[in-house]
Amino acid sequence: MAFSASDVVPLSQARATLSDLADQVKAGAEKIITKNGESYVAIIDAQRLDYYHQLECEHIHLLMIDDASKGLDDVIAGKVKDAQSALSAMKRRRTAKVRG
Repeated sequence: MAFSASDVVPLSQARATLSDLADQVKAGAEKIITKNGESYVAIIDAQRLDYYHQLECEHIHLLMIDDASKGLDDVIAGKVKDAQSALSAMKRRRTAKVRG
């Protein structure tokens, strides 16, 4: 969604017009509140925020599925290590970093 100049509001103005800003947001606008001339917070509709959170969760799930798929491809290709030796190698690397 593109922002227009009217969607960027100084914090001092937002304090004075919060009810009006909330009505505009409920009608579909998104507002960027600035503090000292820099973006500070955003005001968006609560349903849209829920939607954004759902999208974020779905994205995380897709990344996990992709990682699992790559892991299965490694197993099929025989690129596997014994769990005990892999853990031992990780511990050795950690110890080396602490000492180094």
